[in-house]
Amino acid sequence: MKLREMTDSNLILFDVDADNKEQVIKKLVSKLAKEGYLESEQPFLEAVLQREGVSPTGMERGLAIPHGKSSVVKQATFAVARLTKPLDDWESIDPTNKVQLVFLIAIPESEAGTTHLQVLSTLSTNLMKDGYLESLMAAQTPEAFLAGLDLEEKEKPQTDQEFTKTVVAITACATGIAHTYMAAEALEKAGRELGVKVLVEKQGANGIEDELTAQVIEKADAVIFATDIAPKQKERFAGKPYVQTRVAEPLKRGKEMIQKALTSPDGVLEQSATDEVASSSSSNGGGGFFKDAVQAVMTGISYMIPVIVAAGLMMGIAKLGAMPFGLVNELGDPKYATHSNELFVILHHLDKFGGLIFKFMYPIFAAFVAYSLADRVGLVAGFIGGAFAGGLHYTFWGIADGIPSGFLGALILGLAAGYISRFLNQKIKLSKNFQAMKPMFLIPAISVLSIFFLNFYIIDPVFGGLNVVLRNWIESAQGTGDVVLASIIASATAFDLGGPINKAAGAIAIGLAADEVYPLTARVLAIVIPPIGLGLATVIDKYVVGRRVFEADLRVAGNTALLLGFIAISEGAIPFMLRNPLITIPINIVGAILGASTAVLLGAVQWLPLPAFWGWPLVENLWAYLLGLLVGAAFIAFANIFVRFMILKKKELQA
Repeated sequence: MKLREMTDSNLILFDVDADNKEQVIKKLVSKLAKEGYLESEQPFLEAVLQREGVSPTGMERGLAIPHGKSSVVKQATFAVARLTKPLDDWESIDPTNKVQLVFLIAIPESEAGTTHLQVLSTLSTNLMKDGYLESLMAAQTPEAFLAGLDLEEKEKPQTDQEFTKTVVAITACATGIAHTYMAAEALEKAGRELGVKVLVEKQGANGIEDELTAQVIEKADAVIFATDIAPKQKERFAGKPYVQTRVAEPLKRGKEMIQKALTSPDGVLEQSATDEVASSSSSNGGGGFFKDAVQAVMTGISYMIPVIVAAGLMMGIAKLGAMPFGLVNELGDPKYATHSNELFVILHHLDKFGGLIFKFMYPIFAAFVAYSLADRVGLVAGFIGGAFAGGLHYTFWGIADGIPSGFLGALILGLAAGYISRFLNQKIKLSKNFQAMKPMFLIPAISVLSIFFLNFYIIDPVFGGLNVVLRNWIESAQGTGDVVLASIIASATAFDLGGPINKAAGAIAIGLAADEVYPLTARVLAIVIPPIGLGLATVIDKYVVGRRVFEADLRVAGNTALLLGFIAISEGAIPFMLRNPLITIPINIVGAILGASTAVLLGAVQWLPLPAFWGWPLVENLWAYLLGLLVGAAFIAFANIFVRFMILKKKELQA
């Protein structure tokens, strides 16, 4: 793509004074409107600002690339602002980035998902060129700036004869945009300096780009996987020495990565005698047990988040649509499935549809955790493990009172499925004539059977045992004081967000309320405090510590969690617990205890199981209830922000 053909000199602004990113964006939007690229200024401004809330548009080395897609954009283009003073509060991939050069991309809706990604990838790639950014910053006129946009065309390509070795690579980041392309360019540049031919396949937001052919892979001496998620079609590289690393590493250590791949790789991808057998790594798993597990969990979360978002939106639309009719809590009644009012029928089924989607949250998560560890041969066992964690076996087996193992079960069973499948793929050796039995029969049969026994004898009994312990604990706490009992119920409710301990606490709390022994105040608050607190954290972190402390995908999940929290769906907070359980779970518990205890001490009383905001009018001493909610959510938000900020600072000091 030629960048200079997408803009003109009238859209290049020098010496722009601005105190924050909103001022910069408004000036560029106004310029686009003045030059006739927009039918209307305000809708496009809103589209850009809305996109800013999704993930960082700040990059590295002083660059920011905000963008927006709208029907009011007449022609795909971009405007540029070069600032007189850098802005250090622009959320960026590089937390230390101070923005001084801003590209605002305007895209018609008809070109969404294509043009803006091409511009982003081209700019990200160009950034790695020596002198590229410096030439743009030094340009004295808009015309000189335009001339420098496509600087990479001036580089003389080298021929195959100049290279002594060939390394192929895959780059992929969580968002599939900036780092995917920057890592690719860094590896290619390092290869040229070492005299090594490096060919990179980018697995980004636009799918697979520059796909490596079988002929290229066959001639390669080694492969580098610079990915934050599981690379696709990894089996193509069976038999090749490999290095597995994070996507950002080539930006700092590109030459080292190439040399390591050629001289001291992490291992050799197991050679398969048939394309049906998915490749697997050597015994070290590409970076050790912990690194493998972390990447697997991140991969699972990346595939699970859209499921949570879709489910929450369906249920939210249904419940909000039922509010004017006062049917929120009755919407699940089967009578509305055949009601005379068609709107009630639609809302009923939409609510049930959201619940159905939620049932597949854990199967999707566990399946892709296993996929990350064992590739395709792990998918089936992982999916089955997630189905167990979601309680689907209780549904099919007709066990009405079965309590699923929830996110902890999905985590354990997904990892187990991946490691078991990978072990079987490595250790089972068959003759060439029977090789097809390995992925189609032996691995699925043994891995699924293993997951069945693991769940039957360990996962379900362990969580069942926890339920008994919890029930005895809560029942024994009766009479020891309102705050003690409130703390116990709140901590159990917040522990696993809809899991077995949460369900056990709910059963006991509802029973106590039904007998008019103890109200549900602590229970209903502990349901909504964690998702609201975590969602709030993703919104205010940049204002509290001056930077983003959550990854882009968790910020998207945070927006969803905040919405779901107000309608009493705690599952929106699960991605945070899966990503950082040792941080999130204790903070959730303490926040729920603080919020519930505050409300109970100040006299808030809720006897009905109505944690969503439409149940608030039925609370006695609502001010105390809302204060407790604020205290608990604020603690979770600020604790998460400060703890994660300290971890980031520690990592930066170590790097």
